[in-house]
Amino acid sequence: MKLIDHGETVLLVISSELGPGAGDYLAAERLRDAIDQRGAGHPYRRALVVSDIAWFDTLVFHESPTITVGGPGVNSVAGRFGAELPTVWTDREQVVIQADYRVGPQRAALWGMNSAETAAAVDAFVARGWLDEFLDHCWRFRAGAFA
Repeated sequence: MKLIDHGETVLLVISSELGPGAGDYLAAERLRDAIDQRGAGHPYRRALVVSDIAWFDTLVFHESPTITVGGPGVNSVAGRFGAELPTVWTDREQVVIQADYRVGPQRAALWGMNSAETAAAVDAFVARGWLDEFLDHCWRFRAGAFA
């Protein structure tokens, strides 16, 4: 049995230096729970939290929808995405949401100047509807997929 579907399973990437109690890790867990809830029990419509090192080391992950949680100073995948993704929202340039859903695997970067502001970026991404838009792009009917 496969563990992820590269079109539907969303990877949440956090810094490999963070432990389970770190703020960015906790924000990623809240985001994971919101995605899993929206997946309504579908086996692949869910999220997995992985480290930035695991994302870079596992080339097959690069095909999956990916959301980074944490700033480019601590999360190396966020550093890569930061140069590629347009900013869709910012609050005082302290809380930032970057995203692109147009071509290829969907990507988003949620970060702030500290862990509290990163959590605010995650909360805004969910509350303002960007998570639902992101998932609509990931989970719309694909040819050959089962509904």
